Amino acid sequence: MAAQFRSYVWDPALIVAQMVLLQAGYYSSLGLWLALLGTLGSTGPSLHQVFSDEILGFSTPPGRLSVMAFILNALTCALGLLYFIRRGKQCLDFTVTVHFFHLLGCWIYNSHFPSTLTWWLVHIVCTALMAAIGEYLCMRIELREIPLNSAPKSNV
Repeated sequence: MAAQFRSYVWDPALIVAQMVLLQAGYYSSLGLWLALLGTLGSTGPSLHQVFSDEILGFSTPPGRLSVMAFILNALTCALGLLYFIRRGKQCLDFTVTVHFFHLLGCWIYNSHFPSTLTWWLVHIVCTALMAAIGEYLCMRIELREIPLNSAPKSNV
């Protein structure tokens, strides 16, 4: 069998490691953004800000800061897709997986399925932002020119 250009070998251990790494990066950067933005609103980061569906909203200052933190986190995690996944075709898969596990975490933390419209809107927008920007960044890397001649050029 001839070698294919960019052949992809299915490696479950690599996929699980990438999922764990991206999920850890998601919560780490979200905690960092909540802490940084919390200094503006004099609130510290808490699990309630991360997992509660009732805190996200536009009517209260802590709710607005949480929404900002989630959106900034989506942009930060798009960089995580670039550095850890590096495949444009897989960005949507990993993004949906991260947000699906976050949905499960919210469901377990609150003991009920998230039901507020704001929570769903924020997470749909964050999923779209993370996937689109991550895919754009990965495609820029994938579409770079491949140098064919690695020998140094001589001055003639």
